[in-house]
Amino acid sequence: MAEDSSDITQGRARGKLLLPDQVRSPWWELGRRLLLAVAILVVTVLLVWIDRGAYVDGNDPTGRVDLIDSIYYTTVTLSTTGYGDIAPVEEHARMLNAFVVTPLRIAFLVLLIGTTLEVLASQGRDLFRAARWRKHMTSHVVVVGYGTKGRAAVDTLVNNGQDRDSIIVVDPGAAALQEAHADGLAVVTGDATRQDVLRRAGVERADQVIITTDRDDSNVLATLTVRQLNPEVWIVAAVREQENVALMRQSGANSVITSSDAVGRLLGLSSLSPTLGSVMEDLLTYGEGLEVAERDLLVSEVGRQPQRLPDQVIAVVRDEKVYRYFDPVVTQLARGDRLIVVRPAKELPWAPRPGTHDEDLAVEDD
Repeated sequence: MAEDSSDITQGRARGKLLLPDQVRSPWWELGRRLLLAVAILVVTVLLVWIDRGAYVDGNDPTGRVDLIDSIYYTTVTLSTTGYGDIAPVEEHARMLNAFVVTPLRIAFLVLLIGTTLEVLASQGRDLFRAARWRKHMTSHVVVVGYGTKGRAAVDTLVNNGQDRDSIIVVDPGAAALQEAHADGLAVVTGDATRQDVLRRAGVERADQVIITTDRDDSNVLATLTVRQLNPEVWIVAAVREQENVALMRQSGANSVITSSDAVGRLLGLSSLSPTLGSVMEDLLTYGEGLEVAERDLLVSEVGRQPQRLPDQVIAVVRDEKVYRYFDPVVTQLARGDRLIVVRPAKELPWAPRPGTHDEDLAVEDD
């Protein structure tokens, strides 16, 4: 995972946490500030004009203050110019200037130097958001590498109910940073083979880690580092070459996906049987046609054969082992089993079929 040399990633190899910005139009920000400035001016002018009898104009023989004088006094006061030719003489007017006009003057000055203050406020806000994120982020998903495979993995998680706020991306690239932020994801920029970078992503408290960079050696090193920091986390890793699967498993990955072999098999199936290839592509495409899903066994399904269920069961998970639906071990379904099924995409993958949502799950007794 080579470091990106572009300006946007300079100084970020240490794993700085960057949360997605709340994007607002610059015209909206400019208009908001202008409206606030005009509002302060209008309010101050009205205060002086309504109480004009308590002010004296030193340049007017009569000493009276009119509307033009009120506007003039407001502008020189809010800008702190203060020529002194118009001044409050009554006690209540002076108190009004001290406790009302002075705060308005401060607010007006803040607007004048708003750009600098906005930068400082933004930095402080980012630090606060990052600290709050680290405090509350537990049982989250860390995605190492935000290329094509990483984005597809995140989309699948989100479409199956995972909250975007519980996903964080680790990637050193400028393009990945921009794309992840555009997708509403938090990002730690840096090399995922370094412990300090992974710690900033909260790997020690994560439930799952998905490792999908473009290089098998980087994936292996990242897997080793993740496993060292969190011996219990579930790691799913991608490799490009089949010969690296065993090495990836030895490094600590619970599940290994061979991307080049998977694509090659799909190409071969599509060549031998276009219809079979289209079905396989349908199974791999979220939200259309058929979906492969895992769900709990229902009480009403205990003791039944997998082939007799409304869902098309293709495998049964029992005691953390996967059995094909025709395996004699799972001829009768038992409490605690989980089912791997093929069902219509319109149904929630993690839920029972329609009409059975209120049934109890067949979980094992403690």
